[in-house]
Amino acid sequence: MTAIAVVSARTRSELLACRRVPFESSVMRSYKAKCGPVQSALASTGPNVAEALPPDFAPMTALVFALLVASGSFCAGLLGALTGLGGGLVVVPMLTLLFHVDLRYAIGASLVSVIATSSGAAAAYVREGFTNVRVGILLEVATTIGALVGAAIAGYTPTSLLAVLFGLILLFTAVRSMRPRQEHALLTTPDKWAARFRLDSMYPTAAGRQPYSVQHVPAGFGLMFIAGILSALLGIGSGIVKVLAMDQTMRLPFKVSTTTSNFMIGVTAAASAGVYLHRGYIDPTIAFPVMLGVLGGALLGARVLGVANPRRLRQVFMGVVIVMAAEMLYKGFTGSL
Repeated sequence: MTAIAVVSARTRSELLACRRVPFESSVMRSYKAKCGPVQSALASTGPNVAEALPPDFAPMTALVFALLVASGSFCAGLLGALTGLGGGLVVVPMLTLLFHVDLRYAIGASLVSVIATSSGAAAAYVREGFTNVRVGILLEVATTIGALVGAAIAGYTPTSLLAVLFGLILLFTAVRSMRPRQEHALLTTPDKWAARFRLDSMYPTAAGRQPYSVQHVPAGFGLMFIAGILSALLGIGSGIVKVLAMDQTMRLPFKVSTTTSNFMIGVTAAASAGVYLHRGYIDPTIAFPVMLGVLGGALLGARVLGVANPRRLRQVFMGVVIVMAAEMLYKGFTGSL
């Protein structure tokens, strides 16, 4: 078959998909079957090939690809910091839907960015006295085991199923974020497991340090195992599941739940990233610009948080999340990822 026949047989969308990802990246291993004939056609100098290609078709270089990914990740990190939902929630669908990166490589890059962004904030929250380190260390056992299990089965899970699961998690996050948060009453009655592990503590408030008691430790431990699996499968921090477990099940104050979750997210992502790295799913061409972009956006978001309108930003962010969720569900059900 000649080069012109190969190119003519491909649709415009397929050609543009091949253009968007650099051939130089090792991520293209999963695209060789799809884009190999197109790349061969591009190497041809025949005039018929040029006529068969779309007028705006041109292979993207690795530098342009990295700059575009870093820019998109910067916006994701900025919105994530301003809304409190994290930029990792947007990074994976951004890479898969906009840049046509293989889903597992996108998950690996997102895990690296989660490690980078959670580490700095976690240290500050520990110094301020919000984080319950004992609770975090205990629950991290469950999330780490879950992360290793999730990373182990991720390599054998079809990408279409991962896309559907990611879309459902995005929709769940959007619904939970739009609901008004109601602060529950703090309990100071001792719990058997909390007393055994000495989990009860205090956190700073405007009226001074407020004591609280941790409840339902075994149930929270089980939910953290699920959160670890989701984190490894989807490349997200699973912060919303962790906060729900600590806030609603273990009855921690909301600020303690969010800060302790941030303390745990980096360790969970590191456990998953080790397995992804071993399997070759962390490509520096993807992971490095994602990490720099999300980290830069998160740092800027923390600085402008005081003058921004978080309610309006949250509405915009949720609109983006819902659109991405619908697209991920469509791609997953149709098997077009």
